[in-house]
Amino acid sequence: MPAHFNPFQIAQQQLDEAAARLELAPALHAFLREPMQEVAFTLPVMMDDGSYEVFQGFRIQYNTARGPAKGGIRFHADETVDTVRALAAWMTWKTSLMDLPLGGGKGGVVCDPRSLSPSEIERLSRGYMRKIAHLVGPEEDVPAPDVYTNPQIMAWMLDEYEAITGRHQPGVITGKPVHLFGSQGRSDATARGGMYTVREAAQALGINFEGAAVAIQGYGNAGQYAHKLGCELLGLKTVAISDSRGGIYNPHGIDYAAASAWKQRTGSLAGFKDADALTNAELLELPVAILFPAALEAVITAENAPRIQARVIAELANGPTTPEADQILYDKGVFVIPDFLCNAGGVTVSYFEQVQNAYNFYWPLAEVHARLDAIMTKAFREVHEMAQARQVHNRLAAYLVAVARVAEAVVTRGWVR
Repeated sequence: MPAHFNPFQIAQQQLDEAAARLELAPALHAFLREPMQEVAFTLPVMMDDGSYEVFQGFRIQYNTARGPAKGGIRFHADETVDTVRALAAWMTWKTSLMDLPLGGGKGGVVCDPRSLSPSEIERLSRGYMRKIAHLVGPEEDVPAPDVYTNPQIMAWMLDEYEAITGRHQPGVITGKPVHLFGSQGRSDATARGGMYTVREAAQALGINFEGAAVAIQGYGNAGQYAHKLGCELLGLKTVAISDSRGGIYNPHGIDYAAASAWKQRTGSLAGFKDADALTNAELLELPVAILFPAALEAVITAENAPRIQARVIAELANGPTTPEADQILYDKGVFVIPDFLCNAGGVTVSYFEQVQNAYNFYWPLAEVHARLDAIMTKAFREVHEMAQARQVHNRLAAYLVAVARVAEAVVTRGWVR
């Protein structure tokens, strides 16, 4: 993310525009602009050589008017408290937009997990849970995986929480391995939900995307599954993909199995045969039908938005587009599926996992997919109808739907009048 962008200021700016349109009372608007609770702490961790390193961690509960806080835990070298605040805010609007009985939260640790051994990551993960155990629980705050965290890390955190509390409580955390009370369909849920919204966008726009060219910036979990499911579900042709070290391009298409195997074997897309090298910046500006930003925040800005050629931008990453870029893209006729709609499949299936944990009965994969499809489709149509009715871009429409629900809950509870 460019150094001069503050993600939390962007999140607040987006909220401010929605609050003005909704004519929220000043005190209510002020309340929704800030997290309800946040904690910061240090985490001393013993390294494999017996030395110690001290890491900084965060957990932020942005708003719980509609239910327990929900949000992932990130292990990232460039983590900041403002990034975590922004992501907690976006999670609040995301759960509201999906009409889930949840609030929004987020957590993170400033670290480079790629430089840590598995045993060091385990000690860091358990130490993080010890710091937040008094804040979380199935009825208070339910963490999940995010950037550079995974089901194994969630399993360690669950085990640590249960050791602290002395109770079996699988619902304290989601994104767990399926064999340890996780849900079927969680691994590809973010990308799968995104594909459902792309399908709905094609219908809304009257466009047939069969065989259409696609570019994917970011080749982690969401990006790789977008590559796979784009072909399987919608018949899309992925012509460009990238990771943190750069990207590759082939106008005839890039095979998912070959690219993912190369990435798994080498740790990077660099050097992949049968494709030309290109930068992340160049990938964003390719003449494709659909662009999937699936990496980090603020990659589409006022500087490069005029050169974006995609017909649809489906935001699998959180906060990839700045407010200034939103208006430019809207004026250009680019159809943006905003992040907290497009990538909400992950939190939706996480909610399914909470439900299954609560009554100790687990659904088959087909049921998970059907329920996810129904929720994503309903949310897309509500946003599209709001955008048409108000004549605003899709992100603002999504905010109008989501913020109105949270504001109603806050007022009904009597927190702010």
